[in-house]
Amino acid sequence: MGLQIGEIVPRKEISLADLAGKTIAVDAFNTIYQFLTTIRQPDGTPLMDKKGRITSHISGLFYRNMNLLTQGIKLIYVFDGKSPELKQPTHLAREEIKKKAAAQYEEAARAGRKEEMGKYARQLSFLDEEMIEESKQLLEALGIPCVQAPAEGEAQAAFMCKNEKEIYAVASQDYDALLFAAPKLVRNLTLARRRKLASGATIPVNPELIQLDNVLNTLQINHDQLICLGIITGTDYNPKGARGYGPKKALAFVRQYKQPAIIFNKLEKEFEKQGQQLDFDWKEIFSLFKKPEVAPYELAKRELNKKKVFKLLLEHDFSHERIESAFKKLEASKKELGQAKLKSWFSSM
Repeated sequence: MGLQIGEIVPRKEISLADLAGKTIAVDAFNTIYQFLTTIRQPDGTPLMDKKGRITSHISGLFYRNMNLLTQGIKLIYVFDGKSPELKQPTHLAREEIKKKAAAQYEEAARAGRKEEMGKYARQLSFLDEEMIEESKQLLEALGIPCVQAPAEGEAQAAFMCKNEKEIYAVASQDYDALLFAAPKLVRNLTLARRRKLASGATIPVNPELIQLDNVLNTLQINHDQLICLGIITGTDYNPKGARGYGPKKALAFVRQYKQPAIIFNKLEKEFEKQGQQLDFDWKEIFSLFKKPEVAPYELAKRELNKKKVFKLLLEHDFSHERIESAFKKLEASKKELGQAKLKSWFSSM
């Protein structure tokens, strides 16, 4: 579900060339789930090998990352650990959405409505332990380090981005990384120029850079107030937020009352006047964003293992020619990047 503050967050459209030479910490689950949702047949069937094993996630990881590596972008994937207990209602809500989508899919299938089948099938996507392990194996074979978070992957990625000078930004489609104080967030880290929505419509898409300092300055709030803003509009820990408060109304509210304790005291009183109550513990949620569970990590240098990549992909019936073509593009780009660096070095003498 993610944080719903996109309409008030300032962002800058960038190109992949702007990220060349930079290291990006990728929210792994967010990215892999995106592949499982979007890489499907028109009727919603995911990509599968001859044994019936789903390969949408493998396909997305290989081709997107090979393209990003070709652009000179360095990557680290950060995987979720155990979800906080407060996230349980979100998981239950997602299960309900899946149950409803499953019934609608069956109805569309009986009527032979393929477009509707595709729409509802995307809502049935799931990520299991086997897919996670396959993803890690492929990434490491590509020379891309994987970091296991103790809890939220975005929190760990934000922690790494704050503490590692070499890590430029967190990559995720969600805005939660900002509440975890990631200095920079990159959205739409893809070569695709258009994205297909669940409705079947397509929209233009370009990489975006969101800088936390710019967000706070533009909205005229501090980071504690940004966390309060997120809680009021709804997070994965309290999906419904405070009823009746969208991003703009919530922003005005946190600007007016400034301190977290005062903000929620006033909000509680406002709800009491209407005979209602807030159905979440704001202090507990605030703490999860302000002091998230993170852990020390090691960024062990890894080398691309072409032989292992071929083995993993051919086991799932990928085309040998397409794999080889991707590697040729990567090798050619490395030569071009190397020549560009050499030319730059001589010109500076």
